[in-house]
Amino acid sequence: MASPDSWMREFNDASKLADEINGMISGRSSLPPSGPETQRHMSATRRKVTILRTKLETLQSLLSKLPNKQSILANKQNLLGPDKKMDDIMRRTEDLDNHGLVSFQRQIMKEQDEGLGKLEETVISTKHIALAVNEELDLHTMLLDNLDQHVDSTNSNLQRVQKKFAVLNKRTKGGCSSLILLVLAVVILIIVTWALIKYL
Repeated sequence: MASPDSWMREFNDASKLADEINGMISGRSSLPPSGPETQRHMSATRRKVTILRTKLETLQSLLSKLPNKQSILANKQNLLGPDKKMDDIMRRTEDLDNHGLVSFQRQIMKEQDEGLGKLEETVISTKHIALAVNEELDLHTMLLDNLDQHVDSTNSNLQRVQKKFAVLNKRTKGGCSSLILLVLAVVILIIVTWALIKYL
């Protein structure tokens, strides 16, 4: 399985080769218009252009083999555009000289770099969104834990008051004191509820 490092190595090699070809094309003007030296120079330039074309095909192949976790396969359409057939590429490049071919290949590599840059921005943005959602979930969990503690505390207070009220009710066997205790219990319950609402 291809790794991003191997792709970058191939890309750097292809970029250096493109620079070398560009230098060879520029150096052709210092050679005589014809002759064995010019022929050798042109032949070497053509060989290097062929090697560069092979390297570009290798880069595209490596790009499609990168692991899914890199999300590159999912964004292949954005990175490379629709798959181009060789006929289309040949048609676009048949009228180009060597300098034009190098420029065309550099343009393709530049577009791929821009696509990778956009992909990187998307991944970073998604990471920030995920971190924000995680922080929000942590906050909600903490609030729910606090609410649970307050509910438990209120429940235990209410059970204590009910037990005291039951004991008092047995002792007094009804009457006016039971009514006063009932009102007192309701007031305490209202105060506890108010305190819970205020602090939550």
